[in-house]
Amino acid sequence: MKAVFGALAISFSMLTLPLAASAADKGSADEAVAMVKKAAALIKSDGKDKAFAAFSDTGNTTFHDRDLYIYVYDLNGVALAHGNNPKMVGKPLIGLKDNEGKAMIKEMIDLAKAKGKGWVEFKWPNPVTKAVEAKAGYVEKVDDMLVGSGIYK
Repeated sequence: MKAVFGALAISFSMLTLPLAASAADKGSADEAVAMVKKAAALIKSDGKDKAFAAFSDTGNTTFHDRDLYIYVYDLNGVALAHGNNPKMVGKPLIGLKDNEGKAMIKEMIDLAKAKGKGWVEFKWPNPVTKAVEAKAGYVEKVDDMLVGSGIYK
């Protein structure tokens, strides 16, 4: 009887191990919020230029962790820094829509202006899987810009 329960326990743990490993491959909501708070603190302590360079440096594990990275937009929707796609920097993206037609940058700006911080849901390419996935972006207003990171669901 002990052998049967032992075999069942081992089988169950083998089935759930891949689930735990895949969850560990993705950033959590708490980790995204913590990354945004670190990014906001760096902007305030070291200034925009140094902070934006740190956000763009893919070797900087403080601001690049699995599928988590930092993005920064001014309140007119111009990308100031983007940890996953530096080609976006300097471009006015307030009208950018996800593949379901959601103007997520505009929604992030509206949220930052109205509440100072919060979550926006949209679809976005995952830098790890390269597939377009459901994402929730956490943003905080910092001076005249918003700083964000997000989790893939």
